[in-house]
Amino acid sequence: MTAPTDIPPSESLIEYPSQFPIKVMGLKVDGYVQAVTHIAAQFDPNFDASTIELRESKGGKYMGVTVTVTATSREQLDELYRTLSTHPMVKVVL
Repeated sequence: MTAPTDIPPSESLIEYPSQFPIKVMGLKVDGYVQAVTHIAAQFDPNFDASTIELRESKGGKYMGVTVTVTATSREQLDELYRTLSTHPMVKVVL
């Protein structure tokens, strides 16, 4: 089986560079949105925080944060997903 990072660029479904939305979900707590924003900015120096979309869960316990980054490579996206997924405030990254 081929690992996702072994896919040749010519077979990637994503064209680089491109605007790439990432949905991050976690508990609605102080500092959560700022933490996600900080991570996005680390991987995209031109990240525009005004494009962030917030969606609160029906019960108000969770917050969905959609950040749109400029994807420049598969490696950048993989590392961004890894960094977000391992953050203690983050529950799910899509």
